[in-house]
Amino acid sequence: MGDVADQSLASACLVLLGPPGCGKGTQAARLSERLDVPAISTGDMLRAAVAEGSELGQRVSGIMAVGALVDDATMADVVRDRLGRDDAQGGFLLDGFPRTVPQAGTLSTVLEERQQELDAVLLFEVPEAVLLERTLGRQRADDSEEVIRHRLRVYEAETRPLVGYYGERDLLRRVNGDQSMEAVTASLLEALES
Repeated sequence: MGDVADQSLASACLVLLGPPGCGKGTQAARLSERLDVPAISTGDMLRAAVAEGSELGQRVSGIMAVGALVDDATMADVVRDRLGRDDAQGGFLLDGFPRTVPQAGTLSTVLEERQQELDAVLLFEVPEAVLLERTLGRQRADDSEEVIRHRLRVYEAETRPLVGYYGERDLLRRVNGDQSMEAVTASLLEALES
């Protein structure tokens, strides 16, 4: 995987897809550094908004507290604004958006407006027992077992259909997320080169 591989992936527009606790955030940071594109976590942006008590934070805090998904229109505004910043002009890694098929359509529209297109969607595959163990180990205030199990059910119902959606568009790349951090990064880079 040397610099040549990373150079060929510069300016990549990528979506990281997978259930809560699969390692998307950790790998987004690692890939961001390797590919020199910003890692954009909608979850981090929403949590920051809640912590700041901003208008957006006030709108979404109750929704997030019970593990539900923030509505499509709000998420579209957040993502459109973030992708419009200078650092995202040459590519990006999106973690946490899209989470529904309608949001995938919105992302397509936003990218068309920007004359960009997705290069790949990286799907992290991790057994549910491992997801629960990892997520409970994070010790975030909103990570009770009940909320985590609810988030996993929401993921299966709302987000899992994206696997088929992006598979049909030949953008989906499956990666075993139940490996060491280094092995997952290597698998992601390998998936991007194929």
